Amino acid sequence: LAYRRHSRYNTKSNKTRLLRTPGGRLTSLVVKKKAKGPSCGDCGKRIIGVPALRPQEYRRLKKRERRVNRAYGGSRCAKCVRTRVMRAFLIEEQKCVKQVLSEKMSAAKEPDSGKKSKKK
Repeated sequence: LAYRRHSRYNTKSNKTRLLRTPGGRLTSLVVKKKAKGPSCGDCGKRIIGVPALRPQEYRRLKKRERRVNRAYGGSRCAKCVRTRVMRAFLIEEQKCVKQVLSEKMSAAKEPDSGKKSKKK
């Protein structure tokens, strides 16, 4: 059977398969490309809950179908989001601990400096 489309070469965008019509004739049916689907920007794994479609087909979906309902949904996987949140929390905790320690050190230095001046 001959190609019925723009290109007459066996390229990636010109794949066909045989299709038997109800009348019994064989025709060529153009096969769409397989979609890869979105992957995590950090680890590269596929994002669960988002369908693997071609870019044109994503435009037809509703916004809630294109993404996952959480922070970084549709961009980062759940595990990476969890590590990001944990890292941010631990950094903030570290800042608080550092602040408390510096206050303790400054409070400890003030009486010491007072005692030294008394001795002299």
